[in-house]
Amino acid sequence: MFNVFRNIWHIPDLRKRLIFTAAILVVFRIGVHIPTPGIDIVALGEFFREAEGTIFGLADLFAGGAMSGGAVFGLGIMPFITVSIIMQLLTAVIPFLEKLAKEGEAGRRKINQYTRLGTVPVCIFQALMMATFLERGGFVLDPGWGFRLVAIVTLTAGTIFLMWLGEQITERGVGEGISLIIAVGIISAIPMTVIRGHLVIIETGRPFLAVMLPAFVVAGAAGIVLLVQAQRRIPLQHAKRVVGRRVYSSQTSYIPLRLNLAGMIPIIFASMLIMFPATIAQFSDVEIVKIIGESLNPGTIAYWILFPALIIFFCYFYTAIIFNPVELADNMKKHGSFIPGVRPGKTTSDYFYYVMNRITLVGAVFLAFIAIMPMIVSGQLVVPYLVASFAGGAGMIIIVGVTLDTVKRVESQLLMRHYDGFMKKGRVRGRR
Repeated sequence: MFNVFRNIWHIPDLRKRLIFTAAILVVFRIGVHIPTPGIDIVALGEFFREAEGTIFGLADLFAGGAMSGGAVFGLGIMPFITVSIIMQLLTAVIPFLEKLAKEGEAGRRKINQYTRLGTVPVCIFQALMMATFLERGGFVLDPGWGFRLVAIVTLTAGTIFLMWLGEQITERGVGEGISLIIAVGIISAIPMTVIRGHLVIIETGRPFLAVMLPAFVVAGAAGIVLLVQAQRRIPLQHAKRVVGRRVYSSQTSYIPLRLNLAGMIPIIFASMLIMFPATIAQFSDVEIVKIIGESLNPGTIAYWILFPALIIFFCYFYTAIIFNPVELADNMKKHGSFIPGVRPGKTTSDYFYYVMNRITLVGAVFLAFIAIMPMIVSGQLVVPYLVASFAGGAGMIIIVGVTLDTVKRVESQLLMRHYDGFMKKGRVRGRR
């Protein structure tokens, strides 16, 4: 392993990319601690400490703690992620966007441009909502339209700058920039989690927690690696082809179908959908709203039933949007490829439907179990949710997935220059 890191440092291009990536991430972490003018940071931080397990806690987790500190990066990169997901969904239903997606790199650049433009109004809207919330909560020193305009400009500019930083990492650094920014933001909460866990062990006098909590974290990480890496390989036979004067004999390969094709998107959708009523109930005086909100709080029967069910539903929904068996079967037929024992055309597409439905069910149930692992650990060990949050959940899925993807990219650079990778046998597979 030490030889691998030494080899990385001896490759000038890879060394420059790693240093550049680290420098950009340092800029991101500095911006997290620059407050937006006019906000009472102490009162806001106290509110977010009491808001663990709500939609505010989830948003602050993905923002790397910037929201609880009232920072210029308070909106995080989530507006861009939201618009990106919406664009993915629209690509499947709008012919113009579907045509662009099939035009290769030029089409993808055009879609990315539309995504950037769409991020701006989303940022403005979210910044206005956040400014209004801060005023109503008493977290603003001098409320009014003056503060709102400053907050809108500052928060929108912060998100656009974060989006630019992520693109710079993707182009000139190592790894997927946007994913790295989110992962580093989540990782930044680990020191506070360790401190809270240490205090819980001292206050409760239960030293066995020092072994149990890390064991659950390791088990959760291992389960996520299995979920991210698992795939069903469909054998594929290529017919004999004649290209010019050369004859290519039939070849055998496979199509890898991911067990969890939707990634962590179902957890994000399900969390926001189920936490939204509970969060609204905290600021509402309507009795029926309070009853609905309280019935959906973490730990209630309705929450334990709806949260896993929503994750499974969104797994199937998102997989159906991004995976098109009919198009895949048609492309195979055009190129003279077929699955042994399966007729080309509609029979092949039906076979893909059959296989994807089965493996998606397994992946969705496994994903739902990993998502509720922190709540199970928190309830069984009687520890705060923050202490158990890295035993699973969306944050841990992002960290493991981004780590695997980044290691894969670095290993590809090493192997391309005839160096050994991180593993002596086999190669690291990323999540893509």
